[in-house]
Amino acid sequence: MTIEAQIQQLRDELNDYNYKYYILDESDISDFEFDMKLKSLQDLESKHPEFNDINSPTNRVGGTITKNFNTVVHDYRMYSLSNSYSKDDLMAWEERVKKLVDGDVSYTCELKYDGASISLTYEHGKLTRAVTRGDGVQGDEVTANIKTIKTVPLTLKGDYPDKFDIRGEIVLPFEGFNKMNEDRIEIGEEPYRNPRNTASGSLKLQDSSEVAKRPLECLLYTIIGRNLNIQSQIEGLQKARDWGFKVPNAAKLVHSIDEVFEFIEYWDVHRRNLPYETDGVVIKVNSFQHQEELGFTSKSPRWAIAYKFKAERVSTRLNEITYQVGRTGAITPVANLEPVELAGTTVKRASLHNADQIAKLDIREGDEVFVEKGGEIIPKIIAVDLTQRPADSKPTEYITHCPECNTELVRQEGEAQHYCPNYNGCKPQIIGRIQHFISRKAMDIDGLGGETVALLVHAGLIHNYSDLFELTKENVLPLERMAEKSADNLIKGVENAKQVPFERVLYALGIRYVGETVAKKLVKHFKFIDAIAEATEETLVDVDEIGVKIAKSVVEFFQSEQNKIIINRLKGFGVSLEISEDALANQSDSLAGKIFVVSGVFTTVSRDELKKMIEDNGGKVGSSISSKTSFVVAGDKMGPSKRTKAEQLGIEILSESDFLSLLNV
Repeated sequence: MTIEAQIQQLRDELNDYNYKYYILDESDISDFEFDMKLKSLQDLESKHPEFNDINSPTNRVGGTITKNFNTVVHDYRMYSLSNSYSKDDLMAWEERVKKLVDGDVSYTCELKYDGASISLTYEHGKLTRAVTRGDGVQGDEVTANIKTIKTVPLTLKGDYPDKFDIRGEIVLPFEGFNKMNEDRIEIGEEPYRNPRNTASGSLKLQDSSEVAKRPLECLLYTIIGRNLNIQSQIEGLQKARDWGFKVPNAAKLVHSIDEVFEFIEYWDVHRRNLPYETDGVVIKVNSFQHQEELGFTSKSPRWAIAYKFKAERVSTRLNEITYQVGRTGAITPVANLEPVELAGTTVKRASLHNADQIAKLDIREGDEVFVEKGGEIIPKIIAVDLTQRPADSKPTEYITHCPECNTELVRQEGEAQHYCPNYNGCKPQIIGRIQHFISRKAMDIDGLGGETVALLVHAGLIHNYSDLFELTKENVLPLERMAEKSADNLIKGVENAKQVPFERVLYALGIRYVGETVAKKLVKHFKFIDAIAEATEETLVDVDEIGVKIAKSVVEFFQSEQNKIIINRLKGFGVSLEISEDALANQSDSLAGKIFVVSGVFTTVSRDELKKMIEDNGGKVGSSISSKTSFVVAGDKMGPSKRTKAEQLGIEILSESDFLSLLNV
């Protein structure tokens, strides 16, 4: 299998797992396997930047936002954590930390509770807003529901800052969860699956009085804001306790990696006595100054890592193998299992990945299989109990035709995945492309969600994303669960999408390998959709960071007659297919070819704003100083080792005001 194919296969699998877990609340694979796949993808992308895509699951933090509540942009992004499963992983992380910061490093160790992430905003000592994680950039505002949770203070006490955010987990204690299920069983209703999913679902209930009936708790762990007058994580935890927040007492300040291991070993045993679900330990660099120096990758903080506890395993019967079609046409076999309890969850299904995996394990319908869950979340079939195999068992014959449209499947040489080639006629593929088109980072159409897209396609009202702009209120009102107000919101959302800027429209088109960053590069270079459509592979490769694979994909997309028709229809509907004058005014090439490293604390603009200014003006932001670095932008408290390295390499060091003067700001 080619490197490109391996990367795409991993992205397709991880995107599918993310969607099922975060959107459908379904579990297919273990945490461990998911993280190993993610790590494999990260390694491949790092070694082969020509295949980079900003929409890769490695950048992805988290999943798609529901439409039930107002969507709010986080003042400070909610990153996810890198995961580890061994002492070697933690030691390697510590080595990286010590290379990037000066002086002795201490750590805080905290238990990783398994609940629903939340960000609370306080102004002048009062709760003003509560927002779910969402996709990390923006989430759902659930303030009314959060106010019903007794462990969330509505008014603070003590010396709190004027404004700050505090992050934590909404959890459902085992005792309360079990009582809720006893009550449901008594009245003949299905019990809830597990505390984590129930806590997450509680935040999305429309009636806050129903939320108030649930024994939810909020455990806080991170304070974020400006001018906090807090120097470390452990100090911040104590401040939060002083202000009235419920902060777990298990958190501990340690001064070596050996003490980190002692903390992990203790809680790997004693976690079973806790009143909440927990799946690991979070280790953070304690000093905020060190955290500032270490910064973030596109997905995770470099100054924190999660250690996940070992998996649990059970056996159950595989009743049937079915097949699902992804939006790229990829076929995923699914094991439908005899329901079995595993780590507090009822497991019914697990992914079998592809034909090779089925053949490797010789998995058959009727087999007794071993199922494992890493991190107490997602299940995986790891082996077959051959001693229990029925005498009349027959090997699994992989399907030859698409289960949705009956088109004969194809499998390219060297690839593990089978694909349905019916690009324009297979409904799951059509639905998937339209769902991508309306997604938050693309057209962001309010009032229109994934389920509604499926209803529209199955009703024959739309066949591609350009059809959305012909919908009328009368068209959509007959749809299931479509009230008059919902119909009005949908039509209004589609109309508002015509104002979405060109770079997001280009990303929304779903051209293979064209993620958010590539779309911005193409828009900045070509300015108009027609110029991109007419570009040759040679012309496209001349654009910064556009490789041969991306160029071929762009050319193939615009050579399609159906795609040409769709683009022309979008033009007719008034969708933005050229760069706006305002966007042009905010962009320049004044920093083209320059690489900047940003270090220290800034006062006039934030670190993120400064990085955006570099990129908007054609420059690149580096993570560490090297001979290729053009400038270092130094704020207050820049690490002395970085300054020394810059001076040794003869790299010019700019102050914050020097940099702003460079841009004539």
